[in-house]
Amino acid sequence: MVNPTPILEANSLYHVYESKSEEGNVVALRGLSIEVGQGEAVAVVGPSGSGKSTLLKSLGGLMTPTAGRVFLGGTDLTKLEGSDLVEHRRSTVSFIFQEGNLLPHLSGLDNVMHPLRHAGVPAPEAKRRAIAVLDRLGMVPRMKALPEHLSGGEQQRVAIARALITKPRLILADEPTGSLDPFTSQSVLELFRELHEEEDVAFLMVTHSRDVGDFADRSLELRDGRFVAQHGEGVEFDALSQSRELLVDELGTVSFPPDILLELGGPGRYTVGELEPGRIVLQSEDAAATAAAGSDRAYVENCPACGHEYADDDSNRCPDCGSSRPKQ
Repeated sequence: MVNPTPILEANSLYHVYESKSEEGNVVALRGLSIEVGQGEAVAVVGPSGSGKSTLLKSLGGLMTPTAGRVFLGGTDLTKLEGSDLVEHRRSTVSFIFQEGNLLPHLSGLDNVMHPLRHAGVPAPEAKRRAIAVLDRLGMVPRMKALPEHLSGGEQQRVAIARALITKPRLILADEPTGSLDPFTSQSVLELFRELHEEEDVAFLMVTHSRDVGDFADRSLELRDGRFVAQHGEGVEFDALSQSRELLVDELGTVSFPPDILLELGGPGRYTVGELEPGRIVLQSEDAAATAAAGSDRAYVENCPACGHEYADDDSNRCPDCGSSRPKQ
């Protein structure tokens, strides 16, 4: 059950990157507002250049927005500076970046222990907790290796362990499974789901992954620095662009806010009835054939690793080889 009190709240965020080029300054965020409830999982999806990374850094206090306010755990981050900002961020939120950002001179184990040692946790206790988290991610056999000797997927698993070790109330993640193989990706999402459902950890994830999007309670589509669509539980139309404007990208893709799509008749097949500069009329070709967005995806019937036949078994892990059961 999602707690209605937000762990993260942002109001009217703008961020402008100053530039001396002919194109001028770049507006990355255009008045965004967002809330993430305690224990809620939210996914943000959108094409490259839509403002996803800028949004994540602004919400986590790694970047100060040009305008607007960000509240993390009820505290206004835009009014904190220096050690106060660092301490509040460390006690509330953990980050997972696609590139890992591991300390190159420390082993995988020491990287995971580092936040606890920095917080004053005794070395034996920090080591015990770090090994327990690494074990859940299958990284104990490689935990003494330096980052340069770890694969991209192994580095990401260490980074995820480091983010989880402090038991944060909120995790901000940029493509958390982007460099992982499908089986490891499923095991990471299962761990996220445990934290989300059993320990009330909130997530805000920037992603292109369909599986990560399915894990989230709610997803927001970001284009040109604005939220243009929202799907899932607790959808609030007020969080979207108030102008009801439609964005058309260079490929001709149109993004309809959900309230307009609802008035139009829902997703489906449409034909152009009338067309003239600045005006287009769409007609539903077959309203009865409208596709239901967000339909459930089924698990595969046979294990891709060993061929085990699941039959009517609804488990999400292979009983023969232990591999995670992917969806199709």
